[in-house]
Amino acid sequence: MKGCILAIDQSTQGTKGVVFGPDGALLARADRPHAQKIDANGWVEHDPEEILRNTLAVARDALEKAGVDRDGLAAVGLSNQRETVLAWDKITGKPLYNAIVWQCGRAKDLCEELSGAAAMVQDKTGLPLSPYFSAPKLAWMLRFVPAVRAAADAGTLCCGTVDSWLLWNLTKEQVLRTDYSNASRTGLFNIHTLCWDEELCALYGVPRAALAEVCMSDSVFGTTDLGGLLDRPVPVCGVLGDSHAALLGQGCFAPGSVKATYGTGSSVMMQTGDACTRSPGGLVTSLAWGLSGKVAYVLEGNLNYTGAVISWLKKDVGLLETDAESEQLARQAKPGDRTYFVPAFTGLGAPYWDSEATGLLTGVTRTTGRAEIVRACLDSIAYQITDLLRRMQADAGLPLTELRVDGGPTANRYLMQRQSDLADLPLAVPAVQELSALGAARAAAQAAGVCPCGEFGRPAYTYYRPAMEPATRQKLYDGWLDAVHRAQYHGRGKQGPVSTKDRIY
Repeated sequence: MKGCILAIDQSTQGTKGVVFGPDGALLARADRPHAQKIDANGWVEHDPEEILRNTLAVARDALEKAGVDRDGLAAVGLSNQRETVLAWDKITGKPLYNAIVWQCGRAKDLCEELSGAAAMVQDKTGLPLSPYFSAPKLAWMLRFVPAVRAAADAGTLCCGTVDSWLLWNLTKEQVLRTDYSNASRTGLFNIHTLCWDEELCALYGVPRAALAEVCMSDSVFGTTDLGGLLDRPVPVCGVLGDSHAALLGQGCFAPGSVKATYGTGSSVMMQTGDACTRSPGGLVTSLAWGLSGKVAYVLEGNLNYTGAVISWLKKDVGLLETDAESEQLARQAKPGDRTYFVPAFTGLGAPYWDSEATGLLTGVTRTTGRAEIVRACLDSIAYQITDLLRRMQADAGLPLTELRVDGGPTANRYLMQRQSDLADLPLAVPAVQELSALGAARAAAQAAGVCPCGEFGRPAYTYYRPAMEPATRQKLYDGWLDAVHRAQYHGRGKQGPVSTKDRIY
């Protein structure tokens, strides 16, 4: 079979290789997890070389499962976890430190030092000055990791997001490149001038020469034989951050279309076309992608812990044996129980951006048990997404008519109905769950001349529709807002309560 596309989806928990036929039909998938390195401070790291090994392994496994002749592979697309940042030496090609993961808040103190530049950072990048993004993490490396500092001083430092690390290692040309979507999430890229910003680089102490060349998402980034797997190199020609790739996979081309990705964390994105919309309400402005020589913008809200809440219930507190068990337990919970869980393990993301907030279980009574706690944890996912949707509609001034969703937790039917009820929106769940991979494959297929982007692999959808009374919805949501306020207050300890003056709901 000719014209097949291999998409590599390198995410927070693992790496997937997905093979699509020339019409966009999914032929095979292979997965490999990688270690989550979490220390006593709660700092989160990944091993860059393990990620590279897994990438080559899933490519091999997926192609073998699909039965695709090696001559039948037309191109490779790549989607990647965003904001996670790496540093390596251009001479040795070896990493100088582990990858610092987007969840990691180790650069919080550094951001406080730079707080006087917060307005400038927001104006140029569309992002808040936050340890969530790549630039503060790079600044931390340059300050505290001697090997990174030495490489910067010697002019041999390469640094970037996971896509750049993989492109450097996979391509025969050993390119140092990235795309507009990934660049726009670093905190070093000016989304108005569409280039790395000298003032931002100086603020964080990041050498401009160490950063990747920024390309259109459907560019030919280089060629790869996948570590000798292929008899001939094929182009790598579709690269996007995973949430942007999911937006593309969902077919959200029109301004006002919205998708939510449920992964370890979550991204809610609204396509705004060529309008670079500034949000006064805690959302960020990023580049959706660069396709066919033109960039598009998005409004986005990011959450640190959504699907990870289910993993926490399973691995850390032992209330679940499997992810699927959460649905059954949630349905068994007492209807009148009003337990709320706020998963602020490392602070709160959008729209609060409160790194001081701590996780909180509140509303517990003597009748609260395992099922009620599990339901509260699942509900926390739906409440957080609803926070972002409400902000998005207010800030963009665009009506929301449908939410397209993707990611592993969308298999949970309780959660999907709860999300539809709380957001008061129809939910569209695609039959194909590999939306990030599909988005990368769409960009690759277009660049390789296999198929126009919008015609490659259109998924079928299952719909959930809201069935909750408005008064019930508002009462539940008011309880959630109170729980969030308590989590913010608790996280400040003796520093006093947070202000409620900015609560717009």
